[in-house]
Amino acid sequence: MSFFGFGQTADIEIHFDDADKRKVAEVKTDDGKKEKLLLYYDGETVSGRVNVTLRKPGSKLEHQGIKVELIGQIELFYDRGNHHEFISLVKELARPGDLLQHTSYPFEFANVEKPYEVYTGANVRLRYFLRATIIRRLTDIVKEVDIAVHTLCSYPDVLNSIKMEVGIEDCLHIEFEYNKSKYHLKDVIVGKIYFLLVRIKIRHMEISIIKRETTGSGPNTFTENETVAKYEIMDGAPVRGESIPIRVFLAGYDLTPTMRDINNKFSVRYYLNLVLMDTEDRRYFKQQEVTLWRKSDKSRLPLHNPHLPQTLSHPAHSSTPRQLSASSEDNSARGVSPLHPENSIQRSISPSTNEDEKRNGPSEMEQEKPDIITNKLSNTHIHNEVDDATEQSVEPSEDKPPIAEKPVLVEKPPVSEKPQIAEKPILNRPETVEANSSQ
Repeated sequence: MSFFGFGQTADIEIHFDDADKRKVAEVKTDDGKKEKLLLYYDGETVSGRVNVTLRKPGSKLEHQGIKVELIGQIELFYDRGNHHEFISLVKELARPGDLLQHTSYPFEFANVEKPYEVYTGANVRLRYFLRATIIRRLTDIVKEVDIAVHTLCSYPDVLNSIKMEVGIEDCLHIEFEYNKSKYHLKDVIVGKIYFLLVRIKIRHMEISIIKRETTGSGPNTFTENETVAKYEIMDGAPVRGESIPIRVFLAGYDLTPTMRDINNKFSVRYYLNLVLMDTEDRRYFKQQEVTLWRKSDKSRLPLHNPHLPQTLSHPAHSSTPRQLSASSEDNSARGVSPLHPENSIQRSISPSTNEDEKRNGPSEMEQEKPDIITNKLSNTHIHNEVDDATEQSVEPSEDKPPIAEKPVLVEKPPVSEKPQIAEKPILNRPETVEANSSQ
């Protein structure tokens, strides 16, 4: 124990595994500042070491046990005395005893379920932290380290658009349309506004993003509205039939995913607020709720990578040597396909065919042209080297199929009755010619 500076005490440090490789995220604190914390996701393991350093080496430190806790809790600012814990995991590091030297204790919380994302708002705070405690008789030695947790979602690419027709009877009639109802935090809101009836003098129109935070329940419900972004999309009086485009980029704003009934304590919702103001400073507005979600930052593999073997394999041309140009020789030396990568992506999307002549695309056409040229060059090359005599010897070889019909002539006995023809073997070739002409 330590009275008036006497006695032993210790310092606690918490080190995480893979802290140098893990991503960090900026989290808002109670005083409005931002701090960078190690980022974890749902289902990931939280592990590391708790280092206990004695301030006075050589003297012992009595304790009633050492433990580390992983806690997820919700703090309501109007009820700071009560912390609502939704996660509480404990690991015992040491039994009661004495510490005689600096000690390091490993810990691991495997596959921890982290259902909610960290959040700091106007009236509520949701946090995850590790707490290492050296239990002593009078005062415990405690060290807390916060971590950041993000929840990832995935929605289909095809989402329903928002289209609504609003207005004031016989005065103003507008129709607004947004391209979808769910946006990720780096998305772009695209929409249009159509003026169907305008009988009031409108001065300007703006669109804003409102974050609505609701805490508590029943009579203890508190609602806080915060305008995150505001855009003026029109200045001046519109006319009937006019359309105003809308384009809002969400990446530049401090937004969080939509949270609904988090542990029955609070909710965070986002609205698109369309406001029109007339010349008499009267405001007309319409709010539409949208859902914000966090998209995974993990990059996917390129689409053309799994199809590279298809673009490189040409069984019809691989067996025969080809004359390559300088650029294609360089590509072959580097192990790169002579085809363009974008062409390979087009081939992977289009239906594949077995026949080479049915393949479409500029890459296939460019490959077929050198083959035709090389065949022509090879024919002319043979034509220059071969004499006319050899050409004549080649031509009868093409007419040999009629000679193969000789057995038909041998089967006829009347032909063998002519002794003059049988004695002259030299006249065998004219006989074939006469036989052919008779046939």
